[in-house]
Amino acid sequence: MTKAIKQTNFEFPHQEGFYKGKVRDVYYLGDKIVVVASDRISAFDHVLPRAIPYKGQILNGIATHFLNASKDIVPNWLEEVPHPNVSVGKKAEPIMLEMVVRGYLAGHAWREYKSGKRMICGVAMPDGMKEGDRFPEPIVTPATKAEEGHDEDISAEEILAQGIVSDKDWRMLKEYALSLFALGTQMAEKQGLILVDTKYEFGTYKDQIILIDEIHTPDSSRYYVLDGYQERQDRGEKQKQLSKEFVREWLMENGFQGKEGQVMPEMPEEFVSTVTARYIELYELITGRTFQKGSYDGIEGDMKDAVIQCLR
Repeated sequence: MTKAIKQTNFEFPHQEGFYKGKVRDVYYLGDKIVVVASDRISAFDHVLPRAIPYKGQILNGIATHFLNASKDIVPNWLEEVPHPNVSVGKKAEPIMLEMVVRGYLAGHAWREYKSGKRMICGVAMPDGMKEGDRFPEPIVTPATKAEEGHDEDISAEEILAQGIVSDKDWRMLKEYALSLFALGTQMAEKQGLILVDTKYEFGTYKDQIILIDEIHTPDSSRYYVLDGYQERQDRGEKQKQLSKEFVREWLMENGFQGKEGQVMPEMPEEFVSTVTARYIELYELITGRTFQKGSYDGIEGDMKDAVIQCLR
């Protein structure tokens, strides 16, 4: 079986806490966090049994690419990248919302639409749309950020009624999310891609709202191939897609949608290799760089040494 990073168990000097997310291992050190992008993969809010080789390095590389490109639009948490799998930055207090922006009718929104719904998170969707059609304007469809289990759709009205954020902060979050989506759209188009939908997470640091987590990676975003997009839409064909939606589709084909009583299937080695290849393809397309596979020999020691050196 191919090597991959399923988890880390570091003890750093002055470490105050540890959090294991679906994909990332987060270490808390005073006002800083150390975020290790593992090779775990999740779908339907469940972590799959098999890890995907190089996925962590790919996600960290793409996120760094976009965080650096967007820091003049929205302040963010990232300060240093001491290792291909590791980022170090500001420890923010998370805002418990996922700011989902959709430019096209796909994924969860399409499944809702297909079932007959024309409202999502309090936002109206036009009649007569097909899967993959572009919305007249990008829409913001937030979700509550669950510690465990499924994130839930929520409207702006419900967010304000529940006091999750103030009206002023909500307007800022929405403006930030749409500005980031506009930048991501421009950067994708230059590389021959369409940014279909994505999610952003924010937190507060020293009374300022900042962007946290990753952005525009295949874990948080969906991309279509721009070349031939309209022709495929006109013919009613599936779009060429670069995201982890194909993993969700494979799980659904094998009887799993994250529902109670369903057993998660084990990915065969051949499919794991396909997933790695798809992630590498997206990395190279979106960044315009050739992906360099790092060695897994001694990788945990290398990561820990790099972080300690960075924190000195």
